[in-house]
Amino acid sequence: MNTWVFGYGSLVSPVSLGSTIGRLPVRGENFVAADCRGWQRSWNYGYRISPERYRGSEVSKIDTVVALGIAADSSAVMNGVIAAVSGDELASLDQREVRYEQVDVTSEISLLEGDVESFEIDRIVTYVPTSAPIADYVDARDRGTAGIEIRYWNLVTSAFNELLPGEGERFHALTLDPDIPVVDVSRIE
Repeated sequence: MNTWVFGYGSLVSPVSLGSTIGRLPVRGENFVAADCRGWQRSWNYGYRISPERYRGSEVSKIDTVVALGIAADSSAVMNGVIAAVSGDELASLDQREVRYEQVDVTSEISLLEGDVESFEIDRIVTYVPTSAPIADYVDARDRGTAGIEIRYWNLVTSAFNELLPGEGERFHALTLDPDIPVVDVSRIE
């Protein structure tokens, strides 16, 4: 079965995706710009951090870092990429996307480049946050201790800006504005 994954955040970066699957995807061959209908992207995935694993001027103020997530919304659309993955690569993505669940979005995808008939696609999946990280985000937001890691913000913004002309602007237009700040906090690699 030819499985592809729809990336709507850091997976839009070929380098970020490649670091997980062990190879750099190739634009136009196994990595293609696409839209996904029926899902709304927002800053709603929270995870608690250990201050000793992060650096930055605001580490002492933040206990939860927030990333992108999605929720079903029949009137919404989001831009991103689809990438072909092997079974082992998909298993690696499952490990990376902790507290997200895999959802089939095959029928919701339309390509922004190329012709769908030129790719062998049996199934397209994406990752939807489970309730626990959403609850962590809401709790930290309400306590004023949530923030978007600046490194992640810059990675995602750059990936969309480099995708296709205008996709960076579409990313911001199609994503709910964050209700928490982007903060000077970065994970120590």
